[in-house]
Amino acid sequence: MKTFEFKSEIFIPRTVSEISPFFADARNLDYLTPEWLHFRLVPTAPIAIERGTSIDYRLRIRGVPILWRSRIAVWDPPHRFVDEQVRGPYRKWIHEHRFRPVDGGTQVEDRVEYAVWGGWLVQRLVIARDITRIFDYRRARLEAYFRDSQRS
Repeated sequence: MKTFEFKSEIFIPRTVSEISPFFADARNLDYLTPEWLHFRLVPTAPIAIERGTSIDYRLRIRGVPILWRSRIAVWDPPHRFVDEQVRGPYRKWIHEHRFRPVDGGTQVEDRVEYAVWGGWLVQRLVIARDITRIFDYRRARLEAYFRDSQRS
């Protein structure tokens, strides 16, 4: 199985302890996910995140309804956590989130290791572009959220 890697990072001018609660609340996944994916948590109640927690959500990828289940494989707040797809559209999906203190704030780093049905051709023609769009949206939403919450 051919695997691919995607990396993304953003600087947030807040401390790790200030941003950590945002990432510990699974309900914020809705805020970070583009509307074109029609993302919905199942259930919508707060989820206590820890190692082993399962998170179910529904979405639509190119109009096809998907039930996705992730499991928290590593939970090491406020430094990092890893979620892995248990059920979903990918052959493999492991998403590592890292929070690194730097001068004046935090470097938020995402690393995704994934495999797709259809291999490199589907990856090149469809998946790479979609993942880039999703993480571009995510970075913009994080910038807006932490910029706007500073004014509060």
